[in-house]
Amino acid sequence: MKAKRSIPESYAGVVHRSDTCEFARRLGMVVTEIAGGSVRVAMPTAGMENAHGTTHGGAIFALADHAFGIAGNMDGVDQTGLSGHIRYFSPPAGETLEAVARRVSETERVSVYAVDVYSGDRLVASLEGVGFKTGVAAKRG
Repeated sequence: MKAKRSIPESYAGVVHRSDTCEFARRLGMVVTEIAGGSVRVAMPTAGMENAHGTTHGGAIFALADHAFGIAGNMDGVDQTGLSGHIRYFSPPAGETLEAVARRVSETERVSVYAVDVYSGDRLVASLEGVGFKTGVAAKRG
């Protein structure tokens, strides 16, 4: 899949880490845009069908989770996912899915992200991800 990219140079390291992730490469995931605090990741749907002939929910979740992970690690503070809750709305109807992740809330140790997954203009799923900042020293007192 060839995707046009719109990536600011300041995020080159984040995109490189994503691009070299073996799992993301295996599924064909590509960061296509980082702008305004959000991350857009595309993935082809070919070969990811379930027994019903639609894109497998696990593939959709993997794309949403990957976008969540990139968004959570854009600011240089390592985060790991604490939880991810996904809602599926409709089956994909195209050859490519796109996930758009953005931070909606943050404290010193925890961040919450919203990730919407689209097939063209159709909203396929939404994931709420909670990230734990492992790169911040805990306050003692």
